[in-house]
Amino acid sequence: MTQFFKDSISVSPEIIKSKANGTVVFKFTADQKGTIQKLVIYYADDAILAPPLIAALKKSDHKWVVPDNEKTHDFILSFAVSFNAPAEGTPSPQKGVYNFYLKRKPILSTNQVPLDNVTLLPAVLVKYSID
Repeated sequence: MTQFFKDSISVSPEIIKSKANGTVVFKFTADQKGTIQKLVIYYADDAILAPPLIAALKKSDHKWVVPDNEKTHDFILSFAVSFNAPAEGTPSPQKGVYNFYLKRKPILSTNQVPLDNVTLLPAVLVKYSID
């Protein structure tokens, strides 16, 4: 599953330009065939992090390797987005990261997550280059 996301996520130029990093947590429902029915962003460090992850999640229709009896409830999937350390001699990304942090617009959910009806999937690490 994590390899599928590593292959399917294309980080947007907007994310690279702003040196965005952070966490995004989704809750979604899939039917018996693995088609995503509902998708909720429970948390995102910034709104620009979510669109490429949603696009990759939508590509995952019918590709989930989840036992049939487990497809009848919701799933929680978290993504950790960050960039690779720049090469030696490259200008420091510190100012860009700081600007992103100052201007970020987090997405927060006020709804509770019923943990007895949810399967927590392994976190997916997304790394991109800023060079």
